[in-house]
Order: sequence, then structure tokens, then C-alpha cells
Amino acid sequence: MGTKILIIGGVAAGATAAARARRVAEDAEILLVERGPYVSFANCGLPYFISGDIAKRSKLLLQTPEGFDSRYGVKVRVNTEALEIDRKGKRVLLRGPEGEAWEAYDQLILAQGGNPVMPVLPGSDSPNVFKLWTVPDMDRLAAFLAERKPSSAAVIGGGFIGLEMAEAFHARGLATTVVELLPRVMPVMDGEFGAMIAAKLEEKGVGVRTGVGLKAILPERGEIELADGSRIPAGVVLMSVGVRPELALAKAAGLELGASGGLLVDEELRSSDPDIHAAGDMVEVIHKVSGRKVRVPLAGPANRQGRIAASNALGMRMKYRGALGTSVFKAFEATAASTGLTERAAREAGIDAGAAMIVKDDHASYFPGGKELALKLVYDRRNGRVLGAQAFGEAGVEKRIDVAAAALQGRLTVEDLAELDLAYAPPYSSANDPLNLAAFAAQNDLSGYSPLETAAALKAAMAAAREGGGKAFVLDVRNRGEYEKGHLAGAVNLPLDELRFELDSLPRGETIHVHCRSGYRSHLALRILRGRGFEKVVNVAGGFIAIQAEGGFDIEGE
Repeated sequence: MGTKILIIGGVAAGATAAARARRVAEDAEILLVERGPYVSFANCGLPYFISGDIAKRSKLLLQTPEGFDSRYGVKVRVNTEALEIDRKGKRVLLRGPEGEAWEAYDQLILAQGGNPVMPVLPGSDSPNVFKLWTVPDMDRLAAFLAERKPSSAAVIGGGFIGLEMAEAFHARGLATTVVELLPRVMPVMDGEFGAMIAAKLEEKGVGVRTGVGLKAILPERGEIELADGSRIPAGVVLMSVGVRPELALAKAAGLELGASGGLLVDEELRSSDPDIHAAGDMVEVIHKVSGRKVRVPLAGPANRQGRIAASNALGMRMKYRGALGTSVFKAFEATAASTGLTERAAREAGIDAGAAMIVKDDHASYFPGGKELALKLVYDRRNGRVLGAQAFGEAGVEKRIDVAAAALQGRLTVEDLAELDLAYAPPYSSANDPLNLAAFAAQNDLSGYSPLETAAALKAAMAAAREGGGKAFVLDVRNRGEYEKGHLAGAVNLPLDELRFELDSLPRGETIHVHCRSGYRSHLALRILRGRGFEKVVNVAGGFIAIQAEGGFDIEGE
């Protein structure tokens, strides 16, 4: 036999590593060990089985131990846990159905993933409290729903799994509430998008409580109690508050950990032991934009890492150059997606970041069926490099984010993105795609032709003016009807088409913060004002849509 490969963990990264190892070396001896009863299952599909979108449970089981053996010649042991690594002796102590035994290896690949965080609170061990991470987790939850038929559900945590499960519970007819400790749901995106997602959930009848934590679970009352003392009906409770990397085995073996809390690996996914590679949710990697060490617990990176780890364990020299964190999420009819750095993350990384936000139909406005798309482009103000993008809407969202991810991979600038020749026909896009338009807005900002500020920056400017005993001058150039339906307190309303006739009413010596609904009319207004000698004018990116999504403003007339 050739090299003996032992792989600990049999889901995304581990299963991919096993199949790749066989393709690389037909003579390798490959053993895949999985603690649970299933290997290579579609954990990303679990919420969609609960919702009923996936009708057959078997569709989630992508491969079996027998299938691995017959197709790849890979031996699989399920219900088998790795207890200890003897690095000097190059062996692992395994405990399975037949007891404990040492298993030798030439090369070891760790792909143990992570474990959901389960907070210890009063009632957290109740039979109506669940997590959703494995097929057995899904089976237990499905059985509970079928047998107990609860009428209400609470989802603790507003990230990917939590929000997918909120929709799943809603689809089953349960009165559902999402509870998120942070100020917004989907905290991996900027706040405007968390607000848009929350608004969609609430529109569909899903309650959203943010900025408050869980205090206790009260199963005998079918409720949960929040930290503010309020109570919410909850016949079933789904915990989804985060995931910790599975590092106990690696720690005990003395493998080095990284600053982000994951297992430290080099760009060949080799750990501090040259005969041990690692992949998936348990490792830390380079963020391709910021250059920082991060954990990116997503299926796409895990699968690619598994492929590279197996290749290198068998003598190849492939490199994993990092991840962008590109992700997408379904919220009923809407889609939210992001790639690279958010505006917040860029600033936290010490980057002088700009942000352009446009709101535009996903295809030509004159062609029937257009759906509004909100798109935010984040860029480095020093050199114009694209740093990230986020989008929300009912159509065309993931298409734009995938293009933005390719732009990040190529280290393109907003100039490059503005020139990008994208496919156009009226049913699919506009002559200038929303991505082009966002790049145009970024170009205008960087050149000073049409300076931008975010809704957050406007809020800060208004607060600073109040603290100084003054008042920021906000110009709303929407029409009268739009203004009366809701406007910033104290904002002056001059519809765009009347602006040229009212210039004498505007202050020339102070900054004018101009906005419309989405940012285009206010761009036109800014150019009028600049052309008439007003030097201190800034356009609020994303307009009143971004202002409402940002929150924290005093809004009248709603």
C-alpha cells in the first residue's frame, strides 16, 4: 500500500478530502472517521427539510460509508470518535462501537468543524429546546414538531441558520419570533441590510426582537423570558447563537492555535506538525481583502480547503490563499448576499473606507417585472480598490455579489468595475448594470464630483451639530407627497424640479446634506448646487431608504 491517510471528520472538508485523496493517489490507504452516524450530508439543507422545501430526507445524505468504499475505495467508520493524537508515534486513539484502539497514520487530516454554542440558562435543558447542526438534530426537531404540534416558536440568534429556521417555522404555521442580542439581525452585514432583512421578516409575520438577550426558557408556560422582562410564546426554541471550532483534540496534541481562535495552518493548510493538515470550520485563514487572520465557517471554503489539504498530504504543493466570506441568504421572496469587507469591518481594519449605495431595479425599468435592488459598494478611498459589496432584493442579488467577488479576487478598483462589460438585455439588466452604477457613484465620490456620506455619517453630523448648539442643514429633494409620508425632523423640503428657483433660501456658508429616496435625484441636486456656487454639499448614499434602514433618526409623518 501507499501512504496511509487518516481523516478525522466526515462532512464537508473531510468528505471532500477523502475523495480528493483517492483521485490523487490510487494506491493510498484512506480511512475516514466520523463521530456521528452520517458522513457527507448536506448540513446547509437541514432547515429546508424542516420547512418542507426538501421533501425527502434521503436527499440530504450525499454519500454513505458503503458508497465511499465502492466508489472511492475509502474506508469509513461512523459513530467513531478520535480521543487522542500521539504525534510522536503517528497514531490516533479511536473509540467506536467495538471499543478503543490505536490507528496509525502517515498523514493526518483534521476536519472536525465546529459545535453550536448552547448557552446555559434556566430551562435551557428543556425537551423543547433544540439546535440544528447534524441530521440527528434535524430528526429530533422534526419528530418534536410532528408529535407535539407546537403553535409558536422562538429562534435565539439572527444569523444564517437562525433566520433560515425562522422562515422554516413560519412555513409550518408556527407563530415565530427571532431574538438577537445585537442591534440588528444578520450582523455579518452592515446595519442597513440587517434592517431590510428584519423588515421583510416582519412583513411576513415573523416577530423580530433585537438588542435584547434571552434570560430563561419556561417550557411549562410555553414561553421564553427576555432580559428586559418581556415574555414571548415559544412552544419550541431553536438555539442558533454561534459556533465554536472543535479544537479539543488539536489542543491536547499541542498543535498551535491562531489569534482568531482557530487552528493555525500555513497556506498549504499544514498545522504546526508537518504531518498534520487541517481544513474547514476549525482552522483560521487569511481574509483576502484585509489580510487579517479570520475564521470563515462556510461550506464553500471548507470544501476547497479539504481538496487542498488532501492534495498536499500526498506531496502536492497547492496553496490556499484565503477567503472572501462570500455568502447568500434567502428571506422569503428576498435574497441578501455579501462578499469581502463590510463598511464596518473595513473601518475596524484601519482602512479609510468609502461606501456607495444605489437602489435600482434589477433589470431595465421599462421591462415588466422589475424588482428593486439595494446594492452597497465599499472601497478604499486611498486607491479606489474595491473592498466589498452587499445587496438585498428579490431578483439579481447573488448575480451582482458573485461579480463583485470576482472583482475582489482580481483586486479590481472602482474604475475597473465602472468599465466592466456585463451582459445586458432588458429582461436581465440595464445598459448600465447596478454594479456599474454603484462604481460610478464611487468614482464621483473619490473625484469630489459628487461627495458621498453614509446615513451613519449623516446621523453623526446631526448629533455633532446638536452638541454644539446648532443644527445640521438637511435638504430633502423628494416630492411633497413623499416628504409628507415620512421625513427627517427639521429637514427642508425642496423638490428637485423646484430647486433652481429656491436657491436664495439655502445657506451658502454651511454644509448641505442632501438626500432623496435612493440617491439619484440628490446627486442631480448636488450638481445643481455645485454649479451655482454652493461648495459644501454632500449626497446621502442610498437616500431615505438608507436613512430608515440605519435607524436612530427622528422621523416625522410616518
